[in-house]
Amino acid sequence: MQGMIMHHAQAIEMTALIAARTQNNHLQSLGARISHSQSDEIAFMKRWLTARGESTSMSMHETKGMDMSKHSMDISGDMSGHSMMMPGMLTSKQMEALKNAKGNDFDQLFLSGMIQHHNGALIMVKDLFDTPSTGQDAELFNFVTDVDSGQRAEIKIMQTMLEKKTLEEKR
Repeated sequence: MQGMIMHHAQAIEMTALIAARTQNNHLQSLGARISHSQSDEIAFMKRWLTARGESTSMSMHETKGMDMSKHSMDISGDMSGHSMMMPGMLTSKQMEALKNAKGNDFDQLFLSGMIQHHNGALIMVKDLFDTPSTGQDAELFNFVTDVDSGQRAEIKIMQTMLEKKTLEEKR
């Protein structure tokens, strides 16, 4: 849960870039939806952790102990220096490229980056489902199921948007 809070925070950071970098109404609507749902989910996760006397953030010690290196690589396949990342998180290079892009370039980087990001969340959800006690906590089970279905639906929307952009550019 602590890792997912960090993960969701990056998605919100990505959606905050939309207004200044694209005029694409569909992308602006999608970004607003993602930002809203991720913010609501962060609030839920913080409440859930707090109710159990847990910290709402991960210490550096906890992140160093996580072996996420098999899940996180940048587009070139370079995994050096990324062992502390959550699955699917954008690298600093990817975030920098997104921050520096505008228009169609931004749209494509955002969509491909958010698809990568959401796929990482699905890995985290699977890891949580694989934890024996997850199914015993109905509130947690329902939350994780909602995250999974929401991320999958948004990935399909973004893949369709990306395919349309690619087709438009080829014309």
